[in-house]
This record gives sequence, structure tokens and C-alpha cells, in this order.
Amino acid sequence: MTNPQRRDAQLPYISDEAVMEEQRRTRAILQKLNTIDVSDFEGIAAQVRELLQTEEEPFINPPFYCDYGNHIKVGKNFFANYNCTFLDVAAITFGDNCLLGPNVSIYTAGHPVHPHSRNSRYEYGIAVTVGNDVWLGGCTVICPGVTIGDGCVIGAGSVVTKDIPPYSIAAGNPCRVIRTITDEDRKYYFRDRVFDDEAWAAIQQGE
Repeated sequence: MTNPQRRDAQLPYISDEAVMEEQRRTRAILQKLNTIDVSDFEGIAAQVRELLQTEEEPFINPPFYCDYGNHIKVGKNFFANYNCTFLDVAAITFGDNCLLGPNVSIYTAGHPVHPHSRNSRYEYGIAVTVGNDVWLGGCTVICPGVTIGDGCVIGAGSVVTKDIPPYSIAAGNPCRVIRTITDEDRKYYFRDRVFDDEAWAAIQQGE
């Protein structure tokens, strides 16, 4: 098997010239994205679509960093704020309506723990999956192999090392479930602050 084939099969692989050639395409697009006029929203959106090779309409506030771009799969209404980093050696898959705060990092890439094996230059990528309607707070870090269920909120600064079940509020280092999100949460927009009548009417109308 070639190293790109090994990488895509989530087997140990070495970043040889064939691997780096794939990354050159990505870096050329990132250079355009990260130096574009930041008020050119249409231009930013076009660069993001080219980077991710998607027909959806994702929006990413630059700067943004990744290895491949086409290993990132997004659903509808995807938004990532400033300075996110995705090490997309393996697939990073998002459902619909996902929101990412600034400085979110998602790592599918890793290295062997033992120095003898690590010094061989072999590395790996294990896929990360994020469900529908997920909000990742600023500075969240997601480690290789993690699945985050539908409807979750991950608190700012969390380091997610294990799967998070659907409709959980989770936070911390390592990230742990704090509680389950219920229908009672619908009427609040921040802690104990309830939506005003105008906003609540608009929300109900949109259902």
C-alpha cells in the first residue's frame, strides 16, 4: 500500500512526498483564505467551499488551518469562528447546524506513545465525528477517535478525549458530562435569562 492509502485506511503511515504533495494543494488555498480581505464575505465563502470541496454553504472566519480540507465533511449551516485548526489526517465529519467558537482544535492525527515506535516516523489518523446541532465552545480541543452526539454543548476550554452522549452539556479537562439538555432549556438564552416575548415568538414561528 502507498502511504496515502495507509493513511486513508487509518493505518500507521509515513508523511512521504506523495502525502506532502496532497497538502501543497491545501496550503495554496489556505494562503488565499487567510490573506483575503476580511470584509469580502462572498470571497471567503468561495474559498471555504473550494477548500472543503463541498456544495453546502459553510462559513469559516479566517484564519483557519488544516492539512487536507477535503477530509472535512460538513452538513448544512456550518459555522466556525476565528483561528480554528483541524488536523484532518482522517475524516472529520459534522452534521447539520454545527457552531464552533474561536480557537477550536480538532485532532485526528497522532503518534505512537513509545519513543522507539514514535521515532520510526510512523503516525496515524483516527476519525472524529460531530453530530447534528452541536456547539463547541471556544478553545475546545477534540482528540482522535472521539464522537460527539447530536445536540451537545461543549464548554469553552474543554479537552474531549472520550465520546460524549447526545444532548449533553459537557466541559472540563478531561471533558465530562455535566447534565442532559431537556425541553425545559428551550426558553433560556443564557443561564437563567428567559427569551423576551418578541424573540420567543420568532423562535416559535420558525419551528
